[in-house]
Amino acid sequence: MVRTPMTGGVPDELERRLGVPDAVVIGLGSMIGAGIFAALAPAAHVAGSGLLLGLAEAAVVAYCNATSSARLAARYPASGGTYVYGRERLGEFWGYLAGWAFVVGKTASCAAMALTVGAYVWPGQAHAVAVAVVVALTAVNYAGVQKSVWVTRVIVAIVLAVLAGVVVATLTSGTAMASRLDVGADASFGGVLEAGGLLFFAFAGYARIATLGEEVRDPARTIPRAIPLALGITLVVYALVAVAVLVVLGPDRLAAAATPLSEAVRAAGVGWLAPVVRVGAALAALGSLLALILGVSRTTLAMARDRHLPHVLSAVHPRFRVPHRAELVVGAVVVVLAAVADVRGAIGFSSFGVLAYYAVANASAFTLTSEEGRPARIIPVVGLAGCVILAFALPLVSVISGAAVLGVGAAAYGVRRTLLSRRAV
Repeated sequence: MVRTPMTGGVPDELERRLGVPDAVVIGLGSMIGAGIFAALAPAAHVAGSGLLLGLAEAAVVAYCNATSSARLAARYPASGGTYVYGRERLGEFWGYLAGWAFVVGKTASCAAMALTVGAYVWPGQAHAVAVAVVVALTAVNYAGVQKSVWVTRVIVAIVLAVLAGVVVATLTSGTAMASRLDVGADASFGGVLEAGGLLFFAFAGYARIATLGEEVRDPARTIPRAIPLALGITLVVYALVAVAVLVVLGPDRLAAAATPLSEAVRAAGVGWLAPVVRVGAALAALGSLLALILGVSRTTLAMARDRHLPHVLSAVHPRFRVPHRAELVVGAVVVVLAAVADVRGAIGFSSFGVLAYYAVANASAFTLTSEEGRPARIIPVVGLAGCVILAFALPLVSVISGAAVLGVGAAAYGVRRTLLSRRAV
């Protein structure tokens, strides 16, 4: 196996340009679009009045995963995230499987976010809009990571302002009823677990900066600060919005809503805010998609360096200092998926892959020593157990398809190892 030359254990082909504020912005841009505008309604459908319990459950697992990822990223600040951590701490196969799960699962997420943009911008032509959006954002990423951070910063600012407007308008309306937050008999244990798995999709951007670790300044300081900051801000936003929507719609109307935040402001008697919400939703999904493409392309770069993917994808642009071939290939695959995929089906499939990815991250963090910055033992243990439980609590079709994809990846790894062994004889 041939690897990129290392400096202090870390590849140094990409340029370190990102500080703590940039890292937090990338994490926020990745999470907020996916969570608020894509996962609340499906989660309410399975959890009913237990929606907030599912949100809390997902938040606990996300916190453990974030802590484990932050400690690992500070020690291994290279492109690829858990692909690198699993390889270095558990062995080549587990790193490969994490990378495979991430690339496949997050590629599905990219398609879901692109289609969310299309559904809000032009419902009758959602697929066409999604394809155009992917092409445009791939071009932005190609021009350099700083361009992507600047665009994401603008998007996050607008989306947070829109969400603040929704929260204020709904909580101060005459239709808000605190009794709609009560947990009733419709909230089953299994339903809350399944909702937690679906809502984990909403949190799965907090460690995006870890996959960009090779482009972070002073990673040992920046990454452990940025990841919990991004996660904490997002959790507060999610809790406020979920409460605001529930008190005016209730769990049943929320579960049936195609655009729940728009429905909430209409129910609150401020229908004039609905078009603003639609714009905010489209922009949120754009920010999430932009950060997703960044993360998938960097993991593709890391796997290509080790020849688990075609080595040609490991090239770094001499001027823009980005993995340009990986970005173009990821963009092309997402374009195809966005032309044919379904938004809701992609959420469960993506969640299974990403939960598998973070299970490897927690197992890797468990092997750290105290000198290496190991978190408290309970954190990776709870994180690993939570990932496994939430993954298998997802809808059956998501579990079957996700497990099948992991099986295909493992088989491909085995075939490659066999061929390499024969060549070595």
